[in-house]
Amino acid sequence: MAAVAGAVALLTAVAGCANEPSDGVTTLNFFQFKGEALEDFTRIIADFEAENPDIRVVQNQVADADTAIRTLLVKDKAPDVITLNASGNFGRLAEAGVFYDFSDEPVLETINPAVQEILTDLGTYGDEVNGLGYVNNANGVIYNQDIFAEQGLEVPETWDELIAVCDALEAAGITPFYGTLADSWTGMPSWNALGAYPAMDGFFDAMREQGEDTGPDSEVSFEKNFAEAMDQQYELFEYMQDGYRGATYDDGNAAFANGEVAMLLQGIWALSPIKGINPDIRAGIFPYPATEDPDDRVLVSGVDVVVTMPKESAHPAEALRFIDYLFEKDVIEEFAASQNMIPSVEGAELSDEPAIQSVAPYFDEGRIAGFIDHQIPPSIPLPAIDQQFLFNGDAEAALATLDSEWSKVAARTIPVTGD
Repeated sequence: MAAVAGAVALLTAVAGCANEPSDGVTTLNFFQFKGEALEDFTRIIADFEAENPDIRVVQNQVADADTAIRTLLVKDKAPDVITLNASGNFGRLAEAGVFYDFSDEPVLETINPAVQEILTDLGTYGDEVNGLGYVNNANGVIYNQDIFAEQGLEVPETWDELIAVCDALEAAGITPFYGTLADSWTGMPSWNALGAYPAMDGFFDAMREQGEDTGPDSEVSFEKNFAEAMDQQYELFEYMQDGYRGATYDDGNAAFANGEVAMLLQGIWALSPIKGINPDIRAGIFPYPATEDPDDRVLVSGVDVVVTMPKESAHPAEALRFIDYLFEKDVIEEFAASQNMIPSVEGAELSDEPAIQSVAPYFDEGRIAGFIDHQIPPSIPLPAIDQQFLFNGDAEAALATLDSEWSKVAARTIPVTGD
């Protein structure tokens, strides 16, 4: 009901903009999904309007953005400029052909190609570019830099080195990781990071192509390709604190902030609540070293904010002018620093936050990969399946379940063609 109410309110706002009298000023409806970015975008809009007095930007922020944007699109009330989280939902909308094609826009040339590749992997309409990556997060191992320094530990670059770090911490009486499986989704950061390696080289493209034929005898499958990643994830959870099954995400942030644990299997989004508890903590992030060759390491990153606009816009020139402003270096730098994110524009300066600085080389070198759970249909209960696996250690059963669920969804959604 709340989502519907929000969508109705947004529809009213859009309709109100459309009915305003003409006074030489074009009103843009700006749909944005991040509540925590409300003040940042308010400031950006004020600065933009000061430089562009012929454009007025009305910010509309709703909690359930995916529901709201679908409602607006169905009712042909698409906002002029849109921000969304770059998830599988964004990919499915892009594939439906509802968003603008930015292929020929100069702003595209300013964006890190590796960031745009993450969006392409989610889905596009043909060969179009249907969104522009704005800021990225980083999904890696968060570590307490002071604890590492006190114990004489280096950031691990291979899997064996990571396990050696865990053993050294335990020998010193320090808990390596804080597990928070009372919130099932908290198993996903490590699953995404470790699973990024077997998912390379077109794994999900092959899975979609074989569809309902996925299983133990298919060319690719979770059972065949993800067994090692699952074993690695389970091995890391053997270094958790007692009672990790009943601990929550908030518990983990508090424990890390208070120096009770050396590492968290989380992402950069956890830094804000951690620093809210202990602003002086020195935390860094390193990618999961799932391979034995340091040069093969990749950092899993999601496009936290993607900027787009409808294919059929009432004010395309004005909308593009606002979008171009959003991607100006000083604008995106300030926004990214405020949100603890990495700006997508090449050459944009990063904040001095140690965790941001520690992952910067992976963005500079294009060694990033997207969240693989975005490739899995939402009807598959992936977090629950992984959580159960981390409880009982039965990787074979978990992987067989994922293959079975994939096949069921494919049978319902992938059309079968005859002769």
